[in-house]
Amino acid sequence: MLAIGTAAAVYFARLDLTLSHYDARGHLIVARRIFDNLTPGWIQIGAVWLPLPHLLNALPAQWDWHYQTGVSGVVLSILPLALGLSALGGYLAGRAGSVVVGIAAALAVLLNPSVLYLQSTPMTEPLLFGLSCLALVAVDRWTSDPTDVAERIAGVTLLALMLTRYEGWCITGALLMLATLAHPRRALRLVAYPVAAVVGFMLLSYGSTGAWFVTSGFFDPSNPALGNPVLALQQIADGATRLSHLGLVVMGAVGALATLALAWTDRHAGRAAIARALLPLSLLAAAALPLYAFTSGHPVRIRYMVSTVVALTVLSALVVCRLPRRVRTPAAVVALALLLAGVPPIDPEAPMVREAQWERPYSEARRVVTAALAERWDGSPILASMGSLGHYMQQMSHAGFHVRDFVHEGNGVLWWDAVRAPERHVRWILIEESAEGGDVLAQRARTSPAFLAHFTRVADGGGVALYVRTESGIRP
Repeated sequence: MLAIGTAAAVYFARLDLTLSHYDARGHLIVARRIFDNLTPGWIQIGAVWLPLPHLLNALPAQWDWHYQTGVSGVVLSILPLALGLSALGGYLAGRAGSVVVGIAAALAVLLNPSVLYLQSTPMTEPLLFGLSCLALVAVDRWTSDPTDVAERIAGVTLLALMLTRYEGWCITGALLMLATLAHPRRALRLVAYPVAAVVGFMLLSYGSTGAWFVTSGFFDPSNPALGNPVLALQQIADGATRLSHLGLVVMGAVGALATLALAWTDRHAGRAAIARALLPLSLLAAAALPLYAFTSGHPVRIRYMVSTVVALTVLSALVVCRLPRRVRTPAAVVALALLLAGVPPIDPEAPMVREAQWERPYSEARRVVTAALAERWDGSPILASMGSLGHYMQQMSHAGFHVRDFVHEGNGVLWWDAVRAPERHVRWILIEESAEGGDVLAQRARTSPAFLAHFTRVADGGGVALYVRTESGIRP
């Protein structure tokens, strides 16, 4: 797993695709800004994205090479995914009585071209996939034998999963429901770990934003599935099919139904047996997040369905596990071969790879803005919204700019004072004028003509405009 993942990461790096997705750059700057900042400290961890990926990368990201290339973030993608898939392979091998089935299932997940691409970037989905597999295996072992050691392993894994991505909250919830079914009293101790993760995150959120849980301001509700869960489900199904193959989606659905049927037929075997039979379905709970997002109007993003494809692949493997023992191994080999023939693992045109490049033309166009600023910059702070231009700030590091060179939302009072009267605090302003109708500074400029009264536009490109304070403006 490690060798395949590393080789894929090298391949995509040579194509200059490691940081092509704006969120890949965004995750790097969140890790970097914890220390490299006008106001460094724990408050910079933020409260929109969950903190674990950024905490793991906080120290490596202070090294300019890691920050600019994303290598440390890629390592944090490859390692946990390989570990999680190895655990998943062992889990399925035990169910099938065949090591080949376990290996084939793990490879079927890893060699999906979109999974393989994501684990070659600093995105947080690979950590989610790896921890999801580890959590499934850990809770299965706890369900089988709820010792103190098994509880601690499962609990810590669930806590880490809860602090990685919000899909992890859905998966954890499903796992905990089944754990409670198996051992109602002992499950209360297991539940304490995810509860601690939620409480800790809410305290972090309140301390950094003043809100217990940030739920708005991320997007314009433009999805036609707004208020229509049936259409949202169709979008999820279409996305999963695009990411994999119709045959895999169908086989995964069959695996889900077969899992439910097995649990029903074994209902007299005891609650623990029923729970263990149903545990693989918990991975499918990740689809609840895009369902909620799309129904709320969030634009369709193909990467939100990759976790659903991972779940469907695992459920497809369960179909093989239930075949007659003598045909399981050859069936797994044939199924993997057919899957790879239909969905090649290295595909520069894979949906996730294409989606990751949609912002590349804008990124190239912004080089004009970067050059104009670098030529004139006097070392004074630059006002810019990290919420909209964080990925651009990371890109500007190649021109010698650091996070501490910007006044952004994470700087609290400094930010608000500069937004109210920029001419008194900064000489430079960067404004995102296009995406999502423009950032907070663009909106401020539209509603308050005085905002840019002392500034002159000197460059623009890729939707970003650079302003400099005029000599007649009020000096800081």
